[in-house]
Formats: sequence, structure tokens, C-alpha cells
Amino acid sequence: MFDAFTRQELEGMLRDAALNWLTHDGLWFLAAEEAHGTPAAIELDKQAWETFTVIEAKRIIKRHGIQPGGGIPALAKALDCRLYAFINQQEIVERSDNRLIFRMNKCRVQTARQRKGLPDFACKPVGLVEYTGFARTIDPRIQTRCIACPPDAHPSEWYCAWEFTLEE
Repeated sequence: MFDAFTRQELEGMLRDAALNWLTHDGLWFLAAEEAHGTPAAIELDKQAWETFTVIEAKRIIKRHGIQPGGGIPALAKALDCRLYAFINQQEIVERSDNRLIFRMNKCRVQTARQRKGLPDFACKPVGLVEYTGFARTIDPRIQTRCIACPPDAHPSEWYCAWEFTLEE
């Protein structure tokens, strides 16, 4: 089936799939928020991300032959393979054998809110669950610390930043 498409078409389809996933996630959150209020929607979102992030990490490990327990190099590779990587602008700004600093420079959720004149979405509680679970699935020795994530103040160049350290 995939032989019928060019590389450019396949890349476009992958980007569309990632956008569709993020759109569904956002619509689900809005429906939960409308039905139950923001605090309850955030709690439900945290529960969903707690499971999803582990599934995503395990699939990335399998698909890309990442060795479990591969430390910071494995995490760096896995972060580049997440669905977010196809639709957001992210970067690793510092990397050593035992430390990695990751930033989300352009986040589709936050830039959409900005276009609508809305404040940043306070995603830190969900991000803590998401990034911690993802990193620990790649390597249980990795500790996650939020540098800043909305509602925290952040510079205009990025929305959230995370520090991952390898604990021996």
C-alpha cells in the first residue's frame, strides 16, 4: 500500500495523522472541561496521559530499536520520534551523558490560544505526568524536572523546558 505514495506524500500523511491526534486530544479536553469543569478535565487528562505516554514510548522503543535502559542517548532519540516532533518545534539545547535539557519552542496548542487572544493553557500538571512517564519508560533511572511550563512564566522563545538527569 505505501509503495503507491511518494516520500513527500507519506511525510504529509504522517504530519496529518499527528495533527489529527492533537486535534482529537484538544476536542476531548474541551468536551471534558465543558461537562465537568477545568480542574476535573485536567485530572482526566493527567490520567489519560499517564497511560498514553508509556504506550507511545514503548512503541518508539520497538519501532526504532532503542535499547531499554539506554540512558540520555536513548531519551534524545525517542523525543525526536514522538508525534509532537512532527508538528511542534522542539529542540535539545544541552546534552551530556547524564543530563539533557529539552525545550518546546513552538507548541500548536499554545500558539492557537495566542492567536485567539487567550492566555497560555496551564499544561504543567499534565506535562509533569507526561514527560516523567515517557522518560522513565525509556530508562527508569531518568529523573525529570520541569524548568518552566505554563502557568509558569517563560521567555517568548519557548513554552516549556524540561531537564532530564540520569541517576546512577
